[in-house]
Amino acid sequence: MSVPPGPIRAVCFDVGETLIDETRHWLEWAAFLGVPPLTLFTAIGVTMERGQSLRRVFEIFRPDLDVSTARQQRAATGWVYEFVAEDLYPDAIPCLAALRERGLKVLVAGNQPPESEASLQLLGLPVDVIASSGGWGVSKPDPAFFAKVVEAAGVPAAEIAYVGDRLDNDVLPARAAGMLAVFVRRGPWGWMHAEKPGIEAAHLRLEGLAELPAALEEIGRA
Repeated sequence: MSVPPGPIRAVCFDVGETLIDETRHWLEWAAFLGVPPLTLFTAIGVTMERGQSLRRVFEIFRPDLDVSTARQQRAATGWVYEFVAEDLYPDAIPCLAALRERGLKVLVAGNQPPESEASLQLLGLPVDVIASSGGWGVSKPDPAFFAKVVEAAGVPAAEIAYVGDRLDNDVLPARAAGMLAVFVRRGPWGWMHAEKPGIEAAHLRLEGLAELPAALEEIGRA
């Protein structure tokens, strides 16, 4: 743990592979693309290792089809972009609830389409704010995204912890914004980025969300 910016009054969480396990979503994409899940997951891993956008995965298997068109085609068959309770990591709701019980403002905001907001609302998460890059019109790691987090939290950046699983999209831009940067090692990005040079920039490095409330309390006492 490195020296954090100050006492924390608000905590903002990324969505994919921080609160939500995206395995089911990718399995559905494998079925739509007509490739075996292992093949798709291998392509995802290679794309990530090369530092490319995950849109490249779709180009590999369907160069004639962009992501937005693919979404439209799936929607025409009755598919909707949604999260279900089983997608939540087991420690997600207990962590969110524990933070609110301690009097912290809790937010959820990640790189997600606008429809993710309604879906997250339906899960009944114990949070104060749910937002998305699609709704805000700006995505991580753009500093404007983190400015939106500050605006939604209603407290200075130095009093906000941002929690995510990526060095590039979460840790580095959150720290640059003056926030407490919290890294969670889980999901494909989390495991890969835990080995990257620069991960020591995270003020906190955790193995799961169950550790977060106590870690923030320790920072407060310090």
